[in-house]
Amino acid sequence: MAQPSRDERIASVAALDDAMSQAVFDFVSAAAAPVSRDATAEALGVSRRIAAAHLDKLAGHGLLAVEFRRLHDRTGPGAGRPAKLYGRAAVEIAVSVPDRRYELAATLLASAVTEAIDTAADVGEVVRRTAYDAGRAITADSGDLLGTLVETGYEPHADGTALVLANCPFHRLARRHTALVCDLNLHLLNGMTDGAGAPYRPVLDPGPGRCCVRLDHGRG
Repeated sequence: MAQPSRDERIASVAALDDAMSQAVFDFVSAAAAPVSRDATAEALGVSRRIAAAHLDKLAGHGLLAVEFRRLHDRTGPGAGRPAKLYGRAAVEIAVSVPDRRYELAATLLASAVTEAIDTAADVGEVVRRTAYDAGRAITADSGDLLGTLVETGYEPHADGTALVLANCPFHRLARRHTALVCDLNLHLLNGMTDGAGAPYRPVLDPGPGRCCVRLDHGRG
């Protein structure tokens, strides 16, 4: 499943910038089971119409999940339509400025360490391969390297024939574990360029205020 874009994530978080929407979200989140419009309206002391409007808004932004289920055991004619119920969505929505993707780094490192433990392989080698394979998979379908770099938070800018990456999506990790994270970055970006068939070669080029990797034109 495709991850929501930065604009979509910002819109989802912004949907909570309203006292009633926050109250509705908190009520649904605290409930032990999915709740109906009527239950939400009664709990918050508002009309069913207002409760429904906020529930549907939050569902539309991916913050709530919707299901339809009868609230009684009757079936057949006269049983009525299933009730529309709302529960907190299982997805996590995070927004940071500048854009960071710590969950991506965590997933790659956890997968690599797990494999290294299971196979007694060199963890550094597994991290490099895992990062490369992930990067290649990200761009293999779309072939859009630039769009993927933007969506992943790298903030690419042309510098002559090269691409300078003005933002590191793993900034805090890179400051504390520079060698490990820069190596991961290098192989992730190498996979991205290969997956897209793009004419760039990732090279380490650390400097203040930018990613430690630069994309030089020309594939080696």
